[in-house]
Amino acid sequence: MTTPPEYPEGYGQGHEQPGHPGYPQHGQPYMQQVYYGYGSWQEPERRADRGSMLRGILILAAVAGVVTVVIGVLLMANAPAEYGLADSGRTPLKLGAQPPDGFAPSVGPGGPGQPLTQAAPTAAAPAPPLPAAPPMQPSTPKRLVIAKLGINAPIKSVGLDKNGAIQTPPIGNHNLVGWYRYGPTAGQSGPAVMLGHKDTMTRTAVFSRLHELQYGDTIEVTRMDGTVAIFTVGGIEQADKLTFPTNRVYGNADDAELRLITCGGTYNRSTGHYQDNVIVYARMTGTRGGTGG
Repeated sequence: MTTPPEYPEGYGQGHEQPGHPGYPQHGQPYMQQVYYGYGSWQEPERRADRGSMLRGILILAAVAGVVTVVIGVLLMANAPAEYGLADSGRTPLKLGAQPPDGFAPSVGPGGPGQPLTQAAPTAAAPAPPLPAAPPMQPSTPKRLVIAKLGINAPIKSVGLDKNGAIQTPPIGNHNLVGWYRYGPTAGQSGPAVMLGHKDTMTRTAVFSRLHELQYGDTIEVTRMDGTVAIFTVGGIEQADKLTFPTNRVYGNADDAELRLITCGGTYNRSTGHYQDNVIVYARMTGTRGGTGG
């Protein structure tokens, strides 16, 4: 251990005497006072001990690492599909062979061995094998029944979301169908639009087998007035959401028609959505429990 040097009184213009807290003492880092000539004294920052700085950096790095791991775990817990933790049951429905321009000339019939394709934007909605029944007066749809697929589901009215798209039914109820309430009711002249989920994070949902419908299949909708609108499928397509056939799905129609829509195609983990929509086109060909008007 060395002894601090002795300083004569009045050492250095503007400096304090040795022993002032601003001067180094035994075992203390050096800190020099500087006089700037502005009528006041200022002290520069201490030059920290390198060992202390290194320890501080290591501690901060360790804390940051723990925080990063915790945040990552929370993100995966809240959005498991984006991290491949909960989509093992999601089955992609791939488009069939498309013509060079990317579209088929018309909506396909569906059925075993028939690939799902997307029709050209100008293609008409497909007609079923039976003649159309006269439209009925409006009445809120209450239940959707598709015996072939084992579907017997309640219907909930839905509107538009903040982006202007039709809302989907709450994901928590896997057996719920949404009906777009600002369009025609099932059985009324025009296309009634209904949507259902293909699956949820934990199980299949009401429209998981919608792609199995084909030309000539029957769909029934029970209405609030007690009547049942009976629809016959004219065709089915799988369309990319970026080129959704808006006019074919929502366009005006004189007959009472029905559109059933769900997700299809490849599941995108980064967005949490399927790439395509499966769309079933049907027309009312009969009624029960009342007469049309």
